[in-house]
Amino acid sequence: MPRLLTLYLAKRIALSALLIETSLCVPVIMTSLFHYLPPAAVRSGLLMPALLGTVPTVFYIALPLAVGVAITLEFARMSSEGMIAVLYSIRLSVWSICMPAALVGVIAVGVGYWFSSFVAPAYVGQMHDVIHVIRNSLNHRMLEPAQFYTFDNGTKTLYFQRWKSPDVATGVFIHHFSPEKQEEEIITAAETEFRRNDHGVLLVMTNGSIQTRPQGSADMRTANFDEYVLSIDMQGTNGMPKRDWRGVFELPLGEFIAERFSGLQDQRRLAEWTSEATKRVGIPLLALAHGLFGIGLVLTVTSATGRGSAGTAVTILAVPVLHIAILIAAETLVRRDPRLAFVIFAAILAEFAVALFMLHKQNANMSPVKPLVPLGLTPVDGPAHA
Repeated sequence: MPRLLTLYLAKRIALSALLIETSLCVPVIMTSLFHYLPPAAVRSGLLMPALLGTVPTVFYIALPLAVGVAITLEFARMSSEGMIAVLYSIRLSVWSICMPAALVGVIAVGVGYWFSSFVAPAYVGQMHDVIHVIRNSLNHRMLEPAQFYTFDNGTKTLYFQRWKSPDVATGVFIHHFSPEKQEEEIITAAETEFRRNDHGVLLVMTNGSIQTRPQGSADMRTANFDEYVLSIDMQGTNGMPKRDWRGVFELPLGEFIAERFSGLQDQRRLAEWTSEATKRVGIPLLALAHGLFGIGLVLTVTSATGRGSAGTAVTILAVPVLHIAILIAAETLVRRDPRLAFVIFAAILAEFAVALFMLHKQNANMSPVKPLVPLGLTPVDGPAHA
């Protein structure tokens, strides 16, 4: 195929894939954020970490689907407009016609491997940090008024009436037991400011009272204060608190491979590793497999002149169905039995094989163009002899 035409078709396919990728990623990402993040998460600054933790993973998982659908749509358009017949007429083979799509598919495979092995593992942990903060109420801006919250392993109970500003609450009640002093404290304050430091949050309370009772005693002492400071274990300025676990999906490529060769004894951890490996290795390959499979279906169902284009709707739906089926199998079946990963890779190889078979069959069925011969002359294989 001429270089200019190859670049033109590759550019059209790439732009279509980018548009489809955007239309796929945006709803999935927004749905995920709305599912995990309460409205207060936007006020607490958790939106950006959640986005960074979600976008790379969704991007590389949806990329093969976007490329496959874009290639299928482009060849369906070329077939309906008779462009395939024109390309055949200039003696281009099916393999030559597939070159622009194959070029886009190979580039998408490389981009997918880069995201699945390096970019997504580097950022996906931020989303789980956000979920950890939400489930443990470790960001003071996530707290809702008129609810009781416990901190520091249940030694502190916090309640307040309403937010006066993003960092100032009114009508604060705190029940606190001090292991050092061995006494119980009940603190009430008109206003409390939440001040972050490197290690946590300081509660700066004003215009309140404090009641103390030593452990094992019935005597209660009461004192008023203008300002009282209490430390609480919440998210500080050093970022979100660290989780006490690390998933295999957070491991970069080197550590991910070393994790398997270190000998996984935990079957649950092995199943998670195998599922993640199946997605990292198999999903990016689908960009090329879906593209070739879509081309083969279009050329098989429709004719070069555009007849039979009514069947193109089926060919366009085939790629998403295959992609979703492989993705669900990699996420669910492999977690139940890691040996089923071979079934996933066998399905990917089968898609490649079917696509190449359909393209080879179409290439073999191409009728050669006969040379035009003037009337009264007989074509000969060699030069004319006197």
